[in-house]
Amino acid sequence: MAGPPMEWSDLPVFLAIAREGTLGRAARKLGQSQPTMGRRLRALEAATGLTLFQRTGDGFILTDEGEVMLRHAERMEAEAQALARELAGSSAGLEGMLRLTCSDWFGRVVLAPVLAEFNRLHPGVIVETLTDQRVYSLSRREADLVIRITGFDEPEVIARRLLTVPYAVYGQPGRWQPHAGDETPYPVVVMDTAFASMPDVGWLMQTLPGARIAARSNSRDMQAQLCALGTGLAVLPRPLGDATPGIEALDIGAEPPTRDTWLGYHRDLRRLPRLRALVDLLIERLALAN
Repeated sequence: MAGPPMEWSDLPVFLAIAREGTLGRAARKLGQSQPTMGRRLRALEAATGLTLFQRTGDGFILTDEGEVMLRHAERMEAEAQALARELAGSSAGLEGMLRLTCSDWFGRVVLAPVLAEFNRLHPGVIVETLTDQRVYSLSRREADLVIRITGFDEPEVIARRLLTVPYAVYGQPGRWQPHAGDETPYPVVVMDTAFASMPDVGWLMQTLPGARIAARSNSRDMQAQLCALGTGLAVLPRPLGDATPGIEALDIGAEPPTRDTWLGYHRDLRRLPRLRALVDLLIERLALAN
């Protein structure tokens, strides 16, 4: 070491800069000011006697010494997070907070009634539900419980299939009555281009080969509303479509593919009483009703 002792609290600053690439983005991620981030990075470099980043017009690039620092800092971060999870998992009592993430429509239509019941049973537990498009990390404690339509392959995640969601073609009552193989240019509302490979999109375009795309959205709620406003037909999860006023499921002689919904949480939290209580209620209310 060439300077004053290294401060452990500067390692999250180093990791944020390495991951985000600029002081500004790293500062926003940690809720710090940009000058503070720069000052703490300089202090870390002074403490180690090393230049950890190459400063360029496009941002910060790790030097060879920075790459070595990154490997060790990530291991230290992982150990700190594992300690936090284990301590949380050993805490007793149905009090505290749980962070759950799922899609927007699933949270509003399917989860909200279960979470309301959970609140009545365990008023000391606050469930924070996140429904944006971001993929939250269980290992980094960004979420305690994740519900999504893709399975989990991380070895540290305990996962199970929660339910299978049926889908149907929806439209305004009495306006359209398509049939499988129909080449009429029906307007349709589908997923955005980033999710154009999802099974229901391909199925719809194959089943109604004359269909023309009238609108796209990455939000199922938005698709349902556009359908209700007459923009076009839409393939929707049946819980959402059946709960949306102004549209009905259409029998077109073929059924869209179903989608499995998975539940996952980190294995270090498997003994956390409040998490176990929520998981048990979700399984009881949703898996048995499937």
